[in-house]
Amino acid sequence: MAASRIDGKAFAARLRDRVGELAREFADKAGRKAGLAVVLVGEDPASQVYVGSKGKATVAANMASFEHRLPADASEADLLVLVEQLNADPAVDGILVQLPLPGNLDEQAIISSISPDKDVDGFHVINAGRLSVGQSGFVPCTPLGCMMLLTDQLGNLSGLEAVVIGRSNIVGKPMAQLLLDANATVTIAHSRTKDLPAVVRRADIVVAAVGRPEMVKADWLKDGATVIDVGINRLPPEPGAEKGRLVGDVAFDEASAVARAITPVPGGVGPMTIAVLLRNTLVAAYRNEGLEVPEGL
Repeated sequence: MAASRIDGKAFAARLRDRVGELAREFADKAGRKAGLAVVLVGEDPASQVYVGSKGKATVAANMASFEHRLPADASEADLLVLVEQLNADPAVDGILVQLPLPGNLDEQAIISSISPDKDVDGFHVINAGRLSVGQSGFVPCTPLGCMMLLTDQLGNLSGLEAVVIGRSNIVGKPMAQLLLDANATVTIAHSRTKDLPAVVRRADIVVAAVGRPEMVKADWLKDGATVIDVGINRLPPEPGAEKGRLVGDVAFDEASAVARAITPVPGGVGPMTIAVLLRNTLVAAYRNEGLEVPEGL
């Protein structure tokens, strides 16, 4: 039986609708809109697209969007001054500095300068620490979106065996911690893992986040596994085509014959990232105003 497709696009649309409703309620209570500030340094085309889409999504969710653009040759001091201004601005609840930054800037230093309570990307070391010890903080958007999809599909994850392929600070490590918090048994696998297919084959839940196109094959999977494919890779174009097609880290067609449920690429995890960013911003706004965060966020 073919796997069911996990429709991240539809789930994200429902989440954004819910965030929009609650953002309107927040504005009524607080006398202002929740605000997200996005900072872009340089003119990277992909980053410009991402920043534009985040701004439009923020406005569509009944929140205020503040966009700050700095030239590619901006100094680290200039960027730090801007971040400090945003930290102090009561109209700004969330701050996102678009990555990657130009090579002359220290990404970790910039991330560390953002107030942890406005770090809606969840990259600050304090938020990473809060997650690791079970305190309330902000979780990176992509793994939190993956967790929402898994919970929607499987309900209670307690006792299930999960394998996370990839150990990045942005996806792999926080994903593993979220699964641990849900009482799953978690293995983090990576490029040095011995007999990686055998490790993955044990898993009821597979989260692939390594950036290698179609690496995970059908024979890596346990029958009935639920597969979350975080990867997004563009293959070389076929003859006569301008662009190669987008694929994930999992060989989707063949894996679909084995898995219980699987996210497609595109249309799976990707749409969840911006939806969760909006959710995190609204949560920050409620906390910053000393208001109780509503259920459903």
